[in-house]
Amino acid sequence: MADAFFVTGTDTGVGKTLVTAALLHAAAARGLRSLGLKPLASGSERAEDGRLLNEDALALQQAASIKLPYAAVNALSLEPAIAPHLAARECGLRLSARELADHCRRQMVHGHDLLLVEGAGGWRVPLNESETLADLARLLGLPVVLVVGMRLGCVNHAMLSAEAIAANGLQLAGWVGSQTDPQMSRVEQNLRTLEDRIAAPCLGFLPYRADIGFRDAAQSLDLERLFGA
Repeated sequence: MADAFFVTGTDTGVGKTLVTAALLHAAAARGLRSLGLKPLASGSERAEDGRLLNEDALALQQAASIKLPYAAVNALSLEPAIAPHLAARECGLRLSARELADHCRRQMVHGHDLLLVEGAGGWRVPLNESETLADLARLLGLPVVLVVGMRLGCVNHAMLSAEAIAANGLQLAGWVGSQTDPQMSRVEQNLRTLEDRIAAPCLGFLPYRADIGFRDAAQSLDLERLFGA
């Protein structure tokens, strides 16, 4: 039974952070030690003390029952709200999958029942001229949770992502449907299609709701299916 997972999405803005925080909260509500990491984040804002803070990383810090300092949750915050490799280039930095993986491993020494490492954007988001976030997941060797943005084209995006995860030698432990388009038609039919075609359990479905928080979202996710993957 795995106790650590890498969370990715079919695209950016599909609800990865909401799902990650909801799973962490669900574990904490059961009395489990949950820990969330967001090693890389772009689109960060500068706090009064000068630190760059990312909203997604703060959500994971809040939802987890193991309270780590912000710098432990989020190793690298980039200010521009653009693709990480472009943001890093503008900031004069070069991203490294190995350095990000080493940071995650240093946090894994904290005893946990559930550890979730959230990526940035989709599976093949570039880090530099030769590496992608898939290399981070591969170095960590973690099974993967895929958040599927439920909108037109989601079946194709989900299938391609699942194939890419397998091609990188990693297990797809489960997936979550997250409705990003409130006007999407045939939602139920698309969910059934995904269930038929993805050889991993569906951990739940989050219907579109602009104001949903991770505590409410946790009620729609099946933590047991994740632990049983």
